Amino acid sequence: MATRTLRSVAQGALATDFVLYLRAMHWPAAAIGALLGAAQLAGGALGLGVGPLSDRLGRRPLLLVYQIGLALCTGLVLLDPRGTVLVAGALLFGYGLGANGAAGPFSPAEQAWLARHVPAVERGSVFSLNAALGFCGMGAGSILAGLVPLWARWLPGPAAFSPLFWLTLAVAAANWWQIARLPEARGDEGPTAGRAAPPGPSSGGAGGGADAPAVRREENRALALLSAVNAVNALGIGIFAPLLPYWFAARYGVGAGAVGSVFAVTFFLTAAASVATGELVARIGLVRSIVALRFVGVALLAAMPFMPHFSWAAALYVVRSVLNRGSVGARQAFGVGLVGDRRRGLASSLNNVSWSLPAAAGPALSGWLMALGSLDLPFYLAAALQLAYAVLFGTVMRRYDVPAAGRGPRTA
Repeated sequence: MATRTLRSVAQGALATDFVLYLRAMHWPAAAIGALLGAAQLAGGALGLGVGPLSDRLGRRPLLLVYQIGLALCTGLVLLDPRGTVLVAGALLFGYGLGANGAAGPFSPAEQAWLARHVPAVERGSVFSLNAALGFCGMGAGSILAGLVPLWARWLPGPAAFSPLFWLTLAVAAANWWQIARLPEARGDEGPTAGRAAPPGPSSGGAGGGADAPAVRREENRALALLSAVNAVNALGIGIFAPLLPYWFAARYGVGAGAVGSVFAVTFFLTAAASVATGELVARIGLVRSIVALRFVGVALLAAMPFMPHFSWAAALYVVRSVLNRGSVGARQAFGVGLVGDRRRGLASSLNNVSWSLPAAAGPALSGWLMALGSLDLPFYLAAALQLAYAVLFGTVMRRYDVPAAGRGPRTA
């Protein structure tokens, strides 16, 4: 969790300013959107193999490889920030996407590692806290990103963004050291060994153990349903979120300082909401919590383009993000809880790819629309998809709901 927190600081800085950096280098909106879309696509493709591989080789070796690669690529960007190197950084390590501190395409290994050491009954709260720490780090990184106008006095033009890449390099090195020192339990070792399986398909029942054919089929069905529902959510987020800094700049004429401040406030408030959501899930269940918050978020998202001033649009964005993102940790815990420990890397990978592949189409579409002058249409499309996600999640995934405190597992 400390590793994720530190990593999120660097991610928050680039999530705020990478798009503005490309804009300062005279990249058009369509090209920026295409790059971010390709980055989502590449991340999903890589992540699909990382989870199952981590189930076989262990989580730590893969995460160490990720940190080494990130450090090397960022060092090359600092030496020669040409388009080729920037494209490689975006495709392989998610520059500008902002993963709340997750290890990019290697995050399935990290999620499976954390889940291994957390009892099922505590997983929702722990994953929510983990997400909250990531949001705090993202907020700190956004504050640093907002200092670009100050640095521009000594580093004119695109060079004003170079301190953010130095930060990314330093964090990658520190993360490698942190991960290298962590012990990793294998097989039946670890604090969760021998505990009851989490609620859901992997809990066994009449079908037998975690490898029984009936249990495996039910796990596969649950993963397929969750992947399909997640795809709708990912497309909706991908249409507007990655190019939001560009939209703020083009619509209201604001720069890195204003955008960084808005993102910082959003991330810090979301951190508090993440902890609160963990408590809400414990009281009323995960599915009901997510659906209620999403309906409010849809209305706020659809209203943003109608705001005449930056401050009004920013306020709606902050509230909407707090409501939607506050459930990230709980949703991650929900996904890894659908299967047993031996398949959690696979489950995390499927969750990743069901997000990354649909989200890849979003920035390319919104960048194309914005280049044509349709700045607001992406928001309406995103709101419609978010509404569809809320309805689908509330109906399709209800049978796998995490039980609230004092209740038994829900049945279909």
